[in-house]
Amino acid sequence: MPQKEVPAAGALLHARIVEQAEVLAGLGPEVRADAPDAVHRMRVACRRLRAALRPYGAPLAGTGRELRWLGGCLGQARDTEVLGDLLVAQARELPPECEPEALAQALAAWSRERYRAAWPAVTAALDSPRYLALLAELRELAQRPPSAADLPALGELARREQRRTAARLKAARRATSGEETDRALHEARKAAKWARYAGETAGEPGERFTARMKALQELLGAHQDSVVARSALRELAVGADVGRAFGYGVLYGGQLTVAERARERLPEVWRKARKSPGFE
Repeated sequence: MPQKEVPAAGALLHARIVEQAEVLAGLGPEVRADAPDAVHRMRVACRRLRAALRPYGAPLAGTGRELRWLGGCLGQARDTEVLGDLLVAQARELPPECEPEALAQALAAWSRERYRAAWPAVTAALDSPRYLALLAELRELAQRPPSAADLPALGELARREQRRTAARLKAARRATSGEETDRALHEARKAAKWARYAGETAGEPGERFTARMKALQELLGAHQDSVVARSALRELAVGADVGRAFGYGVLYGGQLTVAERARERLPEVWRKARKSPGFE
């Protein structure tokens, strides 16, 4: 099948910057109001902008660092929300002897407390001069395209991230401890995410590649969620009464199964994701 032609990388990357800068700015009021999914959408916009800026290298590295800062400020609240939703849903699926509803309510209360503790960092970031300066930088980039001299094709950018993903998956296979494996798979997930964003930027010609990398990213994301969930469940079990600790232990065992199944599926998902991007 012939490769589909893609417009010059500079034009596509700038269009992506314009699009996601508008998304990021528009989400401010929704995040302040703690609207459903607003923190998640702003965090994704930060990541997509960082991916669009990365190919430009040093000239835009400062803006990329500021986006990383903002994403970090949003991250604790969002990660707490995701983890809480995951554990509450799984608690409600446990057998009666685990007292599923009581366990789910305890986990929901724990999640709300953690979320409230993380929320001031979000509002402080949005109220800061640093955030306003970042929005101004993004408006400037949207109005004045950065120099596209010597930019590689989007297909090459995608291949670079594929190679980085491959190296990290190889590191996971060579790991000599569970913790080392978990770290390498987490890094592979991040590389797959950057490759996915390159495919998204290419538009319709990159759709198949984007779908393959998204499948890999989500599989590795499920594995990482299991790692984080198990750490939280260990902490929750300390000092809990016997009945509650038993429920946390059952959930912990379920998360071990999630991680095992993700690792079992990984070779097949990676076999598809490692195919050539198919666009230039």
